[in-house]
Amino acid sequence: MSESFRDTIIYLIHKYSLNPPLFVKVIFFLFAVFFLGLIIYFLKKTTWFEKIFLRDFIELVTFRSFGMAKSREVFLKIMERLKSQNEDEAKLAIIEADDLLNVTLDEIGYKKEETLGKKLDGINTDTLPNLEEVIGAHKIRNDIVHYPVYRLDLQEAKRVLFVYEKALLDLELF
Repeated sequence: MSESFRDTIIYLIHKYSLNPPLFVKVIFFLFAVFFLGLIIYFLKKTTWFEKIFLRDFIELVTFRSFGMAKSREVFLKIMERLKSQNEDEAKLAIIEADDLLNVTLDEIGYKKEETLGKKLDGINTDTLPNLEEVIGAHKIRNDIVHYPVYRLDLQEAKRVLFVYEKALLDLELF
C-alpha cells in the first residue's frame, strides 16, 4: 500500500470519525429504515413472533390459553348446526366436535397417537372425568363416518355434543 493512500485513509477516518458528512448520515439512516421495514415485514409474514412472544404474552395477561376464545367460537358454530333440525347437519356437527377434541388433545401433548380412539385409550379419568361418555360419543362418530345409513335422532345428537362440550370444558379449552 502506498504511503499517500494510507495517509488519505487515516486522514478521512480521523476527520469524519466524530462528525460524518450529512450524506453519509442520510444513507445510513435509509439503510436502517429499510432493514427495520424488512424485519417488521418478515415478522408479520411468519408465525415465529406469534409463537415465541405474542401467545405467551396473551396467556399471561388473560390467564387463559391462547386459543380459548377461538375454540369457543368454533364450538358455538358446531352447536348452531343443531338448530336446523336436519339429521345430516347433526351428523356433521358431531364429526366436527370430535375433530375439535382431537386437535385439542394434540395441542396438550397427545400427538403420539394418530387417532382419537388411541388417544382416549391413553387418557385417564383424572385428565378427562367423563372419559367413558367421550369414548361412547366417539363410537357414535365412527358409526356416522363408517356407516352412511346410520340413523341419528336430534336428541341423541344433542346429548353427544354436550358430552364433547363437557370434555372440552374439563380440558379447560374454554
